Amino acid sequence: MVKKMKNKKYEEITEKHKPNEHRGKNCLVAFLIGGLIGGLGEILIELYIMWFHISQSQASTYMIITLIFLACLCTALGFFDKWVTFARCGLLIPITGFAHSMQSASLEYKTEGLVYGIGSNAFKLAGTVIVYGVVSAWSFGMIRLLIGGGAV
Repeated sequence: MVKKMKNKKYEEITEKHKPNEHRGKNCLVAFLIGGLIGGLGEILIELYIMWFHISQSQASTYMIITLIFLACLCTALGFFDKWVTFARCGLLIPITGFAHSMQSASLEYKTEGLVYGIGSNAFKLAGTVIVYGVVSAWSFGMIRLLIGGGAV
């Protein structure tokens, strides 16, 4: 009975001090920032096509490399985390979030050396994303094959 009272009192205190979350505002900001990143990607593709006279496929590859580089640079300089507190998933969902997760884990464990630090921790968060991405792609591919979708 006493424990139940303590839990209830604790919940009241935490609820009183919990910050208000503005989901609508967060969704709008994430949508706009994610759209800006997509727009930046499109601008980069067009610039690479114009400057280097390459195909759209090659320009797309260079655009991804550029966004990954910028995300890693901003992570290393300490800007990315501050921007994420404002932009939320607008920065985390695109490829920039994947690059940030690998870069931040690598930076956090760099003092432990190349193998035990960077090598074993770089995919700490990104590894789970890769595993679940591969497993879900395989599962959906098998479902498509079984219902008669055939190979692409």
